[in-house]
Amino acid sequence: MTTSESAVLSRRVCGVGAAAKTGTEAEGKRVDPSPASPSSISSSRRDAQATATLSERFLRSAFFHTLSAIEYGELIVHEGATTRAFGTPGSGLRAEISVLDPDFYREVALHGSVGAGRAWFEGKWTSDDLVSVVRILARNDAALKRWSSGIGRVLTPAQRVFHLLRRNTRTGSRRNIEAHYDLSNDFFSLFLDETMTYSAGIFSQPETSLREASVEKLDRICRVLELEASDHVLEIGTGWGSFAIHAARNYGCRVTTTTISKEQHALATARVHDAGLEDRVTVILKDYRDLEGTFDKLVSIEMIEAVGHDFLDTYFRTCCERLSPGGRMCLQAITIRDDLHDQARRSLDFIKRYIFPGSDIPSVRSISTSVARATDFAIVDTFDLTEGYAHTLRAWRHNLAERANEVRALGFDDRFLAMWDFYFAYCEGGFLERRIQDYQFVLERRDADRSGDSLHDDAANQRQRVAVNRRQPAAPSAGASS
Repeated sequence: MTTSESAVLSRRVCGVGAAAKTGTEAEGKRVDPSPASPSSISSSRRDAQATATLSERFLRSAFFHTLSAIEYGELIVHEGATTRAFGTPGSGLRAEISVLDPDFYREVALHGSVGAGRAWFEGKWTSDDLVSVVRILARNDAALKRWSSGIGRVLTPAQRVFHLLRRNTRTGSRRNIEAHYDLSNDFFSLFLDETMTYSAGIFSQPETSLREASVEKLDRICRVLELEASDHVLEIGTGWGSFAIHAARNYGCRVTTTTISKEQHALATARVHDAGLEDRVTVILKDYRDLEGTFDKLVSIEMIEAVGHDFLDTYFRTCCERLSPGGRMCLQAITIRDDLHDQARRSLDFIKRYIFPGSDIPSVRSISTSVARATDFAIVDTFDLTEGYAHTLRAWRHNLAERANEVRALGFDDRFLAMWDFYFAYCEGGFLERRIQDYQFVLERRDADRSGDSLHDDAANQRQRVAVNRRQPAAPSAGASS
């Protein structure tokens, strides 16, 4: 996305309406209808302006105090005729931001990433390179910690209540999924490739297209599962049917795929019909906890982020119970760095507030610990797609900007477009700095006839195996939820 594209999406005209109280009561007390003297009005205005100025100065100072901890990279802040520089010139990353409304400082100081995102889509600031802004902050943990431990912490209880109300019970999960995936199938089709794959792809060459990267990712899953025509595969998290269609068409297997999004269910069903695969693909509308039957293979592509930390054991136990002994599962998951996980799952960030309500990104440790505690799975392989997710997000962001007028024609406004622009850039920066990653895990269920083998590791061995695999190089250029 170019600077001009980003700036257009980040600006909107905000009308501020004030409702005048003309009635006879306010806060339970009689209102004196007699007009105030001009001198009293002038004094009140001066007092209000003085208070606002003091508040703005304090919040601006708090923001600059946070940025003063930047060591890696350089961030330039413009406000009117004033320019301030933070960080180390010539140290690599460099970005500029322009503050267009002093309320930006209040949003950031009090609400962290939630406020920064909201101020972005309300046009209170802009940047020549939003991804680099995110990367600079992500690279400077001291600045981020100062931010998160500052005055904004007074609102943490309210933020936690918001997230707790989004717990992924059966009812909560449906509500959370509807809030994102049921926005509009036509909207998602404007920035996804033709396969309608909404997850990281594998970019094997610099010239690899988004569609080719999606197909390679889908096919790799089929290969690591060693799919055969005789297999019956369960997919938890249909998306719009890209994996089910690819697997059935290219490997001849049967696929039962489930989603709790009504919009996804409708379009995936139609796409299966159009592909002539109704005899091999069954799309159902059911929560993963209510599934029945036994399957040869199991796939779940970037659905685990919607499970929630408190339900991880239930999720993995269900997956294990649905697989035949000796069966394989491929789990593609967005993960967060182990050392950031506990804080992240207890806090509310921009993504949880505005994009994926109820979401919770697990860590590699939380996955391996849950697997060992709740199942007889062993994690036998991992593959790193992190670099490719950044590439994928960049492509989605570009596509969204290119087709902004078509998005508007669907009834979405510039505020919505700027919100999604921030979402894509925020995540791209996170992946590039590896605060978040994307992995494919292959899990194998112990065969009942091999109870004496070492397939079932304890939690420590699971983590060790994953750690070893994470250090191995991925594909030549592993590049971006189905």
